[in-house]
Amino acid sequence: MPYSKAKVYSDGSHYIAIPHTERPYKVRIKPKEDVILVPEDTTSVTEINTTEAQDDAVTEVEKVVPPAERADETTVEREVGQTPKQKKVRQTTKKKLFDELYKEHYGEKSKTRKRILIRELAPYFKNVSETKLYVESNLRRKKRNLIARRIRMTRKANLQEFNFFVTFTYDSVLHTEETFRKKLKYTLGHFSNRKGWRYIGVWERSPEKNRLHFHGMFYVPEETMPGTMEEVNSFSFNTRKRQITHENTYFRERFGRNDFKDLNTVRALGEAVTYILKYIEKTGEKIVYSKGLPQFFVSDIMDDDVLCPMGENGEKLLLFDDFSCYDDGCYIGKVSKEVIAKMPKEN
Repeated sequence: MPYSKAKVYSDGSHYIAIPHTERPYKVRIKPKEDVILVPEDTTSVTEINTTEAQDDAVTEVEKVVPPAERADETTVEREVGQTPKQKKVRQTTKKKLFDELYKEHYGEKSKTRKRILIRELAPYFKNVSETKLYVESNLRRKKRNLIARRIRMTRKANLQEFNFFVTFTYDSVLHTEETFRKKLKYTLGHFSNRKGWRYIGVWERSPEKNRLHFHGMFYVPEETMPGTMEEVNSFSFNTRKRQITHENTYFRERFGRNDFKDLNTVRALGEAVTYILKYIEKTGEKIVYSKGLPQFFVSDIMDDDVLCPMGENGEKLLLFDDFSCYDDGCYIGKVSKEVIAKMPKEN
């Protein structure tokens, strides 16, 4: 029995099909979150507790010292500690506050980060046990989301052909960090829409100078590269050696230093995918995709093309490397990049 309109993806070595099933779509209702008030300039509970302790100390001085013998107000403040001005507060939700704190302390060890999250969120819960349950639940949510992002990025990359690994480096002479991000994204979007460029990338900062970079795998069709490519002899502070980089003059004039490396082997492509995945795990940055990068292509699958079922309860199908592709019953050809390009796509 053939499988109609199965979603097919590549894991890098094999093609795997997910048979189509008729499942009614159910809208997930998100629970309404309570609004909480947090300090506008900081989320540190330690600072809030310090302020409260100083206020209590001033009150105790007023109780003990008789009014006639009491020093003037400025003396009390100097002895106890200056009472800070009332802090501005902002409205948010527990989930948004958790996400802010999680991003702020992303580089910490997992145990340290968990301890900080519990400490900072404790004032907004009834007790410590309730805080721990909330933090652990959201840490699991973050882990699931990271796994989903890894899977989505890998599937998109394996169905796409890339020919360059590109690095764009922020130049403070030409831009601020905000305009660098905005204008580079705008320019790449134009090349994607008008010239058929495709890319997957991530923002990151260099560990030593904290300088902003954009790393990405690019597919640049022939005759669509602007400017000219030039060889640049420079010094690499990572390897402590001289290196030859290939810079594009169009991007150098508008954005600064850039480097185009060929992705002409399967190994080079695999290393590029690993490099980008490393940064989304290391920094928590979101992956940047161009339009037109699907996770799946849709094909009818014949029984003879199925090697074996796989996954939980056998809901997926491992396919032979030369399986046939059909679109609405019409034979398109044996699987290949050219055939996949003709097949309908899904995300």
